[in-house]
Amino acid sequence: MAMARVAMMAAALLAPATAQAEKVVVTADRMVDVLTGKMVESPAVFIGDDGRITAIADARTVRWSSDVRHIALSGTLLPGFIDMHVHLDSPADIGGYRGLEFTDSFFGMTAVGNGRAMLDAGFTTVRNVGSGNRNDVGLRQAIDNGYAVGPRIVPGGFSLGATGGHCDSTFLPPSLEKARKEEGIGDGPEELRHQVRRQRKFGAEVIKVCATGGVFSRNTEPGQPQLSESELRAIAEEANQWGLRTAAHAHGAEGIKRAVRAGIDTIEHASLADAEAIRLCAQRTRPCYFSMDIYNTDYTQAEGRKNGVLEDNLRKDREVGDIQRENFRKAHQAGVRMVFGSDAGVMPHGLAGRQFAVMVRYGMTPLQAIQAATRTAAEALGREKDVGAIAVGRFGDLVAVAGDPLRDPSVLASPQAVVKGGVLVRGVAAPR
Repeated sequence: MAMARVAMMAAALLAPATAQAEKVVVTADRMVDVLTGKMVESPAVFIGDDGRITAIADARTVRWSSDVRHIALSGTLLPGFIDMHVHLDSPADIGGYRGLEFTDSFFGMTAVGNGRAMLDAGFTTVRNVGSGNRNDVGLRQAIDNGYAVGPRIVPGGFSLGATGGHCDSTFLPPSLEKARKEEGIGDGPEELRHQVRRQRKFGAEVIKVCATGGVFSRNTEPGQPQLSESELRAIAEEANQWGLRTAAHAHGAEGIKRAVRAGIDTIEHASLADAEAIRLCAQRTRPCYFSMDIYNTDYTQAEGRKNGVLEDNLRKDREVGDIQRENFRKAHQAGVRMVFGSDAGVMPHGLAGRQFAVMVRYGMTPLQAIQAATRTAAEALGREKDVGAIAVGRFGDLVAVAGDPLRDPSVLASPQAVVKGGVLVRGVAAPR
């Protein structure tokens, strides 16, 4: 009986943010149309009871009936942002061996708050590229069924990788390792094909693979290739067969090139990309995207040691940080399709929006940075009909920021209001 009362109370608390959206209209001073690149004055965005946009009009001339709920926002309206590289069950302030202080289920619990932090930061859709215990799948199910408040999640389940590689467990001695391989680990094309099928079976909607060593693993170097091209091709082919997109953690140039040639959809980090790797991605017939996390080094270098991150990991972080940022500039100039990926979890999830200004500092216009987190990200996900623009038929996922983000991208880091599926989940509507 007590459990039933708790469930009823929780449902009542969550109802305003998770209930099916009633018919609404959202207005603001102006709106960025990411499909045309134009600023639209006085928009009125109508959202149906299924949470999708039904019409866009001029608020100065259009009228609506009294049964349409009005969410009046100030400033500039944008599509809800998409972060293509997050780890929702990774608290940024627990690094190195500090994670061993907590029970296994602890990290799934933290994912709930981290998901809400991303939503409050304006990220109404996130792609979770690797989690423990399929915490991302579970959180997506909890959000979709009204038990938690958070963004739309594209889950990856366990990341795939080679024995002893970046996606394997590399911090423990043999006496503490399991007798069998870690979930997601495979050696050879057939084992990795099996892992693709297994992740999809249990809810993954993207397949993440570690093609090179990494910064925050132990006994690996970022530039070190860890899977053969034939192994990566097997993963890409198997994922494509099941209708799934793929993402490759790849810092080093050789690992990037193998992943691009193998048909992997997005290259994560791309820190040490050389001219050939950039050219291969820019010119590939099947669209290829770079997802480069060029803000988080500021946080990890400032706070990492306090959080327990090992000195060797901080050393690798320092070594790739500036190189990655310059390669971001080069890749963008060469015409590589760029998507927004923050690696939130390495840094606090609520800080993800700070990356917009860094993307502008390293060569993008503010509009291009916004499009990387909206239009282009939706394209890379294969979900252009659902998210990524304020357009009829897509979800009513909206962000309102103060001022003009096409002049000052720093305002994108602190939204005034967030709407998901026609429901105001952050901020307060102004009286009209």
